[in-house]
Amino acid sequence: MILFPEFYDRYGPWAVIAGASEGIGQSYAHLLAERGLNLVTIARRAQPLETDAALLRRRHRVEVRPFALDLAADDLAEKFDAATADLDIGLLICNACYSRVEPFLDISLEDHHRMLDVNCRAPLTLAQRVAPRLAQRGKGGIILMSSMAGFQGAARISTYAATKAFDTSLAQSLWISLRPKGVDVLAVVAGATLTPAFQATTPEAKQAKALPMLPAAVAREGLAALGRGPVHITGRINRLVYAITALMTRAQRTRFFSGATDGIYAAGDPR
Repeated sequence: MILFPEFYDRYGPWAVIAGASEGIGQSYAHLLAERGLNLVTIARRAQPLETDAALLRRRHRVEVRPFALDLAADDLAEKFDAATADLDIGLLICNACYSRVEPFLDISLEDHHRMLDVNCRAPLTLAQRVAPRLAQRGKGGIILMSSMAGFQGAARISTYAATKAFDTSLAQSLWISLRPKGVDVLAVVAGATLTPAFQATTPEAKQAKALPMLPAAVAREGLAALGRGPVHITGRINRLVYAITALMTRAQRTRFFSGATDGIYAAGDPR
């Protein structure tokens, strides 16, 4: 029995989640399985995908295809096509993300490029592969996960912030381009979120200072806002911060967010 028949009809029977092994992506997987959608879950690490797939199958009686794939791979499009050619995909969620929170000069060129590959090239590639299939169906959706960091530059997250600006802008462009085809596109803009990555990189004593949301809350808001695009900022506090800082100049916003980032991550090092 499908508990959300309208959602299933528009965005089922298969959903693809890139970056599904933990955090927000894993939460999307469980929320969509509750709605009866079959899943293709993508991440670099096979074991977490396999473990979660077994749980999803047992709990929700859905099909799950875990697909271990580095989203920075040069042959991403070819591997994705081969893995999903036989599926009727109705929803794509691009959640995978790579970030380094360090001064610009301390980050290797390889890591800068990896942020571009995972955060920009991968969602662009997957959207380009899936969008024609959705347009042919005349229904479906694409969610690109973005970040509050994408609304302005900031110290320590320079390249990451730039990649998130790309994601938000891409989603807006796809929203207006694909609407006539019946396809919903949404940029889901998150602030700090209590993911394993956030917990691993943020000093424990300062995590609460970032006012992180729970991953499931972010994912739940994203699904609720799908079809009401092009952009949804998750969390009341994040929406309030956006409204207040929208009154500032770009220089003021950059200083404000850089100060906030420094307050959490600075250890006396230069920017």
